[in-house]
Amino acid sequence: MKRRNFLTSVANIVGGIAGTAILPAIARAEDPIKAILNSRKRGSWNDQFDARRGDAELASTNIPIFSPLTPTFIEKGIEEYRNISLNGGWPVVPANKKLRLGVEDKNVKVLRRRLIVSGDLAPKSGNSDIFDTWVDSAVKRFQARHGLPADGVMGKFTFAALNIPASVRLGQLETNLVRLRAMSGFLGDRYVMVNIPAAQIEAVEQGQVASRHTAIVGRITRQTPILNSKIYELNLNPYWTAPVSIVKKDLIPLMQKDSSYLTRNNIQMFAPDGTEIFPANVDWNSEEAVSYRFRQKPGKINAMGSVKINFPNPHAVYMHDTPQQSLFSKLMRFESSGCVRVQNVRDLISWIAKDTEGWDRRAIEQVIETGERIDVKLAEAVPVYFTYITAWSTKDGVIQFRDDIYQRDGVAELSLQ
Repeated sequence: MKRRNFLTSVANIVGGIAGTAILPAIARAEDPIKAILNSRKRGSWNDQFDARRGDAELASTNIPIFSPLTPTFIEKGIEEYRNISLNGGWPVVPANKKLRLGVEDKNVKVLRRRLIVSGDLAPKSGNSDIFDTWVDSAVKRFQARHGLPADGVMGKFTFAALNIPASVRLGQLETNLVRLRAMSGFLGDRYVMVNIPAAQIEAVEQGQVASRHTAIVGRITRQTPILNSKIYELNLNPYWTAPVSIVKKDLIPLMQKDSSYLTRNNIQMFAPDGTEIFPANVDWNSEEAVSYRFRQKPGKINAMGSVKINFPNPHAVYMHDTPQQSLFSKLMRFESSGCVRVQNVRDLISWIAKDTEGWDRRAIEQVIETGERIDVKLAEAVPVYFTYITAWSTKDGVIQFRDDIYQRDGVAELSLQ
């Protein structure tokens, strides 16, 4: 996500909740995205925290976001953040890339106060100018709660998140409490939940998270929709049929630049009557191609990888594998045209199909290995929910926040350029 998109999404929250108080703070947090990409020694979500308060558990809870406990914890968080706001919020931490473990700097005291107010640092940790292990652990905890690499590196994006006012975070909690209450009914003994802003998937069984998966969701210009449906089928070694929107926006422009693109990517064209059309016979400077069906053969470069997860919906989106595995390591995983790509997808589909006779993990792997096109009809459909939750809590005193990537938390459009 580009800098303007991040700042605009923050500004939208401000516009709907707290006016323009955030602008000076964010303005000081120059180019947060670039800083993240350039920061060294990136960790992962599963990094262990060395705080003395059990913070490693932040990343390991098996309580789902849609737990009945979540609204209760958010209500406690709302009360806490309301008190913080009434008491003046937290201090603005000046962006200073020199801050790191072992460094002595006057801004460390400000950082300490900021982290103490939000509960990430214990008051008993002292008030020195040294960026010690207490501060390092607290920064990692803060980063983990905000979906950032929990590495203790003070990148510009971390500064930007630190300097979002408590009043804005309060509004975010209130907005998401309404969203979560709307999903408070029975969701199924087993279900899949895609949280779009977090770019994460939870497979939930009997009220516990069976597995979590990193996701790639829709870019800002091609957003993943909010929906409720039921997974009824798995397509192993699937064909990929390009929707008209992608034909118009992607395939036609690509063919205008490179006439071999379709051939190199194993994409065939078919007329409405099923006759195959050859690319050389098409006028790519016209809209002629829109009337044809584009289908990519199964294989390693297929856009859906080894599997497609099917569920009925009016948006023609689905979940699937991808040959572009490197995308899962990116901080901003908003790359798709609306569908959801799933990391470790074979773990997920094995769980989805576990009650379907003859389709255990071994059977699935064997079919994928052969390259044979097979559809697996599930014995029982599994509910799936595409949701938009930017603030939640599944543990008392641990509030999670994510960026409002699609700008749905605020009510105003502000430009910070």
